[in-house]
Amino acid sequence: MEIICSLLSLYLFVLMARAILSWFPVSYDSPVKKIRDAIDVVTEPVLSPLRNVIPPLQFGSGMGLDMSFMVVVFGIIIFQSALCS
Repeated sequence: MEIICSLLSLYLFVLMARAILSWFPVSYDSPVKKIRDAIDVVTEPVLSPLRNVIPPLQFGSGMGLDMSFMVVVFGIIIFQSALCS
């Protein structure tokens, strides 16, 4: 059980890193681009199916909030509290 709890914590950390990195523009030749791409490879298989089901919340014209991210984060937190307590 401890390994699963640790992996869930690590995945939450990776999700938070993805959120923070998404706030900043990254040039194509930047070393940060490689880190961002690696994070996307790890997180996109979980987020993408939810994005197909849960539409983003629209704010004004052209701005949206990705709810799939929040669903995954809260889901992991709830799962951790039930499993790792």
